[in-house]
Amino acid sequence: MTDEVKSIFNSESEAIKKIPVNGVYEKVVDLLHTHVHKNGGKIIVSGMGKAGQVANNIATTFSSTGSPAVFLHPSEAQHGDLGVIRENDVLIVLSNSGKTREILELIDLTHQLHDGIPVVLITGNTESDLPKMADYTLFTGHPKEVCPLGLTPTTSTTVMTVIGDALTVLLMNKLDFDAKDYAKRHHGGYLGEKSRKSGMA
Repeated sequence: MTDEVKSIFNSESEAIKKIPVNGVYEKVVDLLHTHVHKNGGKIIVSGMGKAGQVANNIATTFSSTGSPAVFLHPSEAQHGDLGVIRENDVLIVLSNSGKTREILELIDLTHQLHDGIPVVLITGNTESDLPKMADYTLFTGHPKEVCPLGLTPTTSTTVMTVIGDALTVLLMNKLDFDAKDYAKRHHGGYLGEKSRKSGMA
């Protein structure tokens, strides 16, 4: 059992190491900085199923580190939640297959509401329809799932999470976001106390 656990961890860590890294990251961070911190917009993050759970995590991490962000469920968007989107926002969508129907529809509906909203895609399939609809595509490397059936989103959600973390940290660095800034947004719990102490140092 121990060897099996190590094998799973090794597979996921290798997948992270193989995420393609290129100049698109800098362009996406510049885009987020301009729309959110210069033009007063926010980040809308969306995904369906397991990718949606990762999208929600990415949105909350952005928000706690100085960049206003919300999670938008692609299905609920069709029942009124689309109204959260405004003209200076940026839409980040997650789809491992690059074929998720609800995400395709969300992009169409978003552009019907505000035609100029830029779209950033995080995907494991650059040959699908979604990259054609996105302004920028961040490729996960399409790793093999550690799920023994090769079906359950496991490794694919791990690399999506890491890409979201990278964008968050790069944007924090661009903002010179420090412990005092963090403390203003995180009042409760251990992290709130730690950030306040760090901010006084």
